[in-house]
Amino acid sequence: MSTPAEPIRVLLVDDQELFREGVRVIVDAQEGMEVVGAAADGIEAVQLVDELSPDVVLMDIRMPEMDGVEATRQIFLPDRAARRERPVRVVVLTTFNLDDRAAAAIRYGASGFLLKGTTPVMLRDAIRTVHAGNAVLAPTDLSTLLDSQFRAPTAPPAAYLSLTEKEREVFAAVAAGLSNGEIAGRVFLSESTVKTHVGAILRKLGLRDRVQIVVFAHEHGLAAR
Repeated sequence: MSTPAEPIRVLLVDDQELFREGVRVIVDAQEGMEVVGAAADGIEAVQLVDELSPDVVLMDIRMPEMDGVEATRQIFLPDRAARRERPVRVVVLTTFNLDDRAAAAIRYGASGFLLKGTTPVMLRDAIRTVHAGNAVLAPTDLSTLLDSQFRAPTAPPAAYLSLTEKEREVFAAVAAGLSNGEIAGRVFLSESTVKTHVGAILRKLGLRDRVQIVVFAHEHGLAAR
């Protein structure tokens, strides 16, 4: 008999208690998810990420004491991340689309953003999507956000030059927002081989997930225009 998968552990971060409790009810009602904690500001959020090891953090962007951008930056500091036994994903919560602060949080490691008025179904799907290592916004929206952040791209580092020709093909496809299945059809490989290439790209470039490949591509002028 197979062992049931562990539920996705969710941390809620928002300075409005009523909003936190409303989201808690939604998340706890989903199969395979549980809220493991809640924070009212970024300082508490960083502490609870270290203490509770959540899989997904739903992070308000505007809070007193420490906002969601700085909290995201601190969560993904290399020394802090290296001490964790499991990866953590951050989804920024904002009140309007294409928020510059959301773009900054994505640069620091967030996997995307959601509008606070999103539906319970979209919230559920977003949690599952980022837990799997993917972004929660359309590639075109992600590109629009990042284009506003990188006015003068820097040259690719030596690590990028170490990628094989096929890995660069896969890199470009991931940066364009394609799924493994779509990439497999484009470069004539099996999905499992594509997954292996993505893993090699992440390892060679020192990146956490596919979202960070998109950020890397924009930062270094490697994103298709």
